[in-house]
Amino acid sequence: MNQQFNRRKFCISSAATISTALLGASCASQNSVSKLRGNIKQVIAAWPFMATGPKWSAEQLIKKAADFGVAGVELMPPEHWHLLKKYHMVCAASKSHTFVRGMNNKGHHAECLQTLTKVINETSDAGFPNVMTFTGMADTSKEKNGSVISAEEGMKNCIEGYKKIVGLAEKKNITLILEPLNSRATEHMKGHPGYQGDHIDYCMEIIKAVSSPSLKLLFDVYHIQIMDGNLISNLNKHFEYINHVQIAGNPGRGEIGPEQEINYKAVMNALKQNGYKHYVGHEWIPTKNAMNGLSEAISICDV
Repeated sequence: MNQQFNRRKFCISSAATISTALLGASCASQNSVSKLRGNIKQVIAAWPFMATGPKWSAEQLIKKAADFGVAGVELMPPEHWHLLKKYHMVCAASKSHTFVRGMNNKGHHAECLQTLTKVINETSDAGFPNVMTFTGMADTSKEKNGSVISAEEGMKNCIEGYKKIVGLAEKKNITLILEPLNSRATEHMKGHPGYQGDHIDYCMEIIKAVSSPSLKLLFDVYHIQIMDGNLISNLNKHFEYINHVQIAGNPGRGEIGPEQEINYKAVMNALKQNGYKHYVGHEWIPTKNAMNGLSEAISICDV
């Protein structure tokens, strides 16, 4: 009787132990992405996950970013910045003027400078690092104060405009990050036909001419792959000017997994080898389960 009782007690105890171990292993597997190496400081762009895909609320996205163990988000509207503070997270890049009406056209300078001044001050007060900026479209003749601008004039106007604002950025310890956008893809938010700063060398000429520590390059891997390629060579060549990186799969601007052409593990290793200390933003549009896509993408970039 005692032997049967002890055997039954042992079996129940063993089963419970095994179940606990399996549950622990499952939880460890689910949360393993949150234990990141930290060599690449990753953030999640707000708009692909709030305006498209799963359409999470600001707090849902921030909570999920915290669960994944990344540093924060980017392009989060200022009205939600208090939530980032609540979760001890950063907004790695702030939005400013549009990519349509940019610094390449003097007709848009007043608008751009007013917006940049406001966002620089807000971003500095919040203790965040970067404010995005754009050259603008070559043809804004259908926009308010718009016209058609040549590439040469557009570059000259950008240099003149940025020289008017970089002093404030320097004073406020903010970096303006100029983004090349691809002009070849025609699908909405996957390309921007007519964008003047569509090649990395064009944007770099502007940055070097302004010659300020507060105007740097936003190295968007997706856009640069489409327009210029030679990703790692371009990264190495312009590394000292890169202050922010964004990523997405090509073609399609979707997940960065194995179905697309960019070797993101190699790109992240190149950043690491160069000693990159700034942020990498996941700015891709979910085409399937967003949580699974983020889990895979964050793991790929965790070199």
